[in-house]
Amino acid sequence: MPFKRKRWLQAGLVAAALALLLAAWHRGQPPDAPVAVAAPAAAGTRPLFGNIDAANGAPVPPGGPARRQLVETYQLAERTLCTYEQASQYPPGSRPMAQNADQAYPNAPVRETSPMRVDGGGAEPQVLLQTAQSRVHMAAGESVAFSIRAVDPNGATLALVITRSVAAGISYGATRANAQVALAFTDDGAGADPVAGDGAFAGVLAPAQTGLAGFDGTIRTLVNYTVAGKAGSVAFDVIYSPVVPAVWTGAVREAQENGSLNFYLKADVRVAGRYIVSGRVDDAQGRPFALLTFNDMLPAGPNDIRLSAFGKLLRDGAPALPLTLRDVDGYLLRENADPDRAMMPRLEGPVATSGGYPASAFSDAPYDGEERTRYLAEFGKDLAQARDALLRADPAAPLPASACTPASGAEKPG
Repeated sequence: MPFKRKRWLQAGLVAAALALLLAAWHRGQPPDAPVAVAAPAAAGTRPLFGNIDAANGAPVPPGGPARRQLVETYQLAERTLCTYEQASQYPPGSRPMAQNADQAYPNAPVRETSPMRVDGGGAEPQVLLQTAQSRVHMAAGESVAFSIRAVDPNGATLALVITRSVAAGISYGATRANAQVALAFTDDGAGADPVAGDGAFAGVLAPAQTGLAGFDGTIRTLVNYTVAGKAGSVAFDVIYSPVVPAVWTGAVREAQENGSLNFYLKADVRVAGRYIVSGRVDDAQGRPFALLTFNDMLPAGPNDIRLSAFGKLLRDGAPALPLTLRDVDGYLLRENADPDRAMMPRLEGPVATSGGYPASAFSDAPYDGEERTRYLAEFGKDLAQARDALLRADPAAPLPASACTPASGAEKPG
């Protein structure tokens, strides 16, 4: 599946926009709902009747629209601060797997069921096509398995005949056409087909063993078939990297450092650049616990790639130890290029198992990165300004009850 890029906010305007979007989502309102922010009263002015709108000097009747607007602005600022504080308490490279459920099992087949697409246009709803492919992104030397099966709406298998199956690299514009490779789909219980004669046909594409060995990009396998006298087709796409930018040496070590648990994987980097590496961590019962990510520049030569399980994440999640690091994949990011990555060989299955540690070995402190600290300070200023405007408008009225639950270790705003 496509890599989701997780970057911190890069500018104050982006931060403000995010704040409004998060708050509006939390309130169940559309993100473009107008939000008015009251400006502070001019120094030395005296409010009429004790209640003055800080923006224009008009009286603010208790419970009136102007006060409600100030209350909403205050609550918006409070929710923004708390939402960001909660979301950023762990670093971007060490996140709960519950927040990344789609990345828990990267090597699981991609399965789909859809109505048959009839040649010439339209669909046949009485024929459902069940397809699967073992992966989407492929490193040099890897292969991918495809399968196809036809069933009726009740799940009964329908007779399917493969009439043609060809794989070719997708080219654009005046680019020279790429080689076409015929692919055999069989239902004989051999190769990628687990059961003979069950109506499910399977085929395997290994680009490195074909005329597509040097192709860099999307390879489409088009399968033509017939069911119940009707002709249809289905396409399988994979993104292939013919060049291996870095390889794993097989050396892995762990270290309990600075209140966190770190795994170091040794890699021999052939092409310098920015590498994105992801690994999954399961607890002792095999339950997915965390997604660990490395995102940094690497020079050519031997490198240690650190995947860090953050201390507070371990303390809050309290997983049963030992932990197992598994299913590590990585790639060299190719910015402004298509495809946008060159894949490293993946490490499927268990890669390392940690030792046992007491909970006290890990820190309970939230992440204190420079950007997080800066944005918390800015959001705190927004909240203080909104609170001051509300108090100036009606000093005798109590502040609205807070529905905010800040992360542990932080003071409750307000």
